[in-house]
Amino acid sequence: MGNPPYRGNQLACVVSPVCPPRSSLARMPRSRPVSGAVPCGRLRGLSVGQVGVCRARGEVMESVRRAAEMVIEECQHQFRNRRWNCSTTPRGVNIFGRVMSQGTREAAFVHALSSAAVAVAVTRGCSRGELERCGCDRKVRGVSPEGFQWSGCSDNLSYGVAFSQTFVDEPERAKGLSLGRPLMNIHNNEAGRKAILHNMQVECKCHGVSGSCELRTCWKVMPPFRRVGAVLKERFDGATEVRLSRVGSKPALLPRDPQVKPPAARDLVYLAASPDFCRLDPDNGIPGTAGRRCNGTSRLAPDGCELVCCGPGFRAGRAGVVQRCSCKFSWCCSVRCQQCKNTVLIHTCKE
Repeated sequence: MGNPPYRGNQLACVVSPVCPPRSSLARMPRSRPVSGAVPCGRLRGLSVGQVGVCRARGEVMESVRRAAEMVIEECQHQFRNRRWNCSTTPRGVNIFGRVMSQGTREAAFVHALSSAAVAVAVTRGCSRGELERCGCDRKVRGVSPEGFQWSGCSDNLSYGVAFSQTFVDEPERAKGLSLGRPLMNIHNNEAGRKAILHNMQVECKCHGVSGSCELRTCWKVMPPFRRVGAVLKERFDGATEVRLSRVGSKPALLPRDPQVKPPAARDLVYLAASPDFCRLDPDNGIPGTAGRRCNGTSRLAPDGCELVCCGPGFRAGRAGVVQRCSCKFSWCCSVRCQQCKNTVLIHTCKE
């Protein structure tokens, strides 16, 4: 038997531009504050606990709105060459379709990416001075083992992660952690946040006479969100199928295949196999692959026509494109190009 549909909260739906109703976060004017009983109570998809967070910390909800936009953009970038390409749908509760309610590895990726996006967006708000309750991370001080001086405005990731845990994880905790799907979501939410923590970067500035580096001051910054998305995409490809079990008296998710090692905290886990995404299925928000462009020169790559089109069902054709050409550097400081029309061979999946 398959896993039953799960009606949990999905961040991407709560704040998506195409998720009804008109009072959803992304549809509200940016100049209008998102707080108070009326706006928060009307946001579709928020759990009771999330409505409470919205009312108490309304200033942060603009960052949550930005996070939803980040999720959609990054998901579509990372999966642009796959059968499932994060297509959005106006139908149903979730912007990515019902596949999000089925415990699939796609749902695992979206949960991880969403929790990471909230942490990143809120942390950016702290560093930019947009939020009253946080600022730069002033705990990063002193001299590092490498000999440079910690200074500047380090990203306050601990604040962003704490808010993500409070807001994104709340619906799962409310359902109780004795069920498989809330446990799966909590695990993947944390894996998303760890993708940031394990890829923090250090930026430095040199001080000294004539540009020398007699003194170097450094601060910690988050990785670009594109890097976070790429890390989670790798975790998606290596995700572990799990089942609900018990370890002692506690419920736990263990690999369905006993020969597979238990997933680490940074790994993604899923409970149900994914559909093939080949055929149009409007009820489940699956657009199918008919008409999709694919790579006709590659057979084994994920963007190859045989994989994207679910077999050898694709056609080749020629199309005119306008490209920049004959580019020249002009002093100082621009590049001037001509516009050239070329005919290129394109491959698309058959209807």
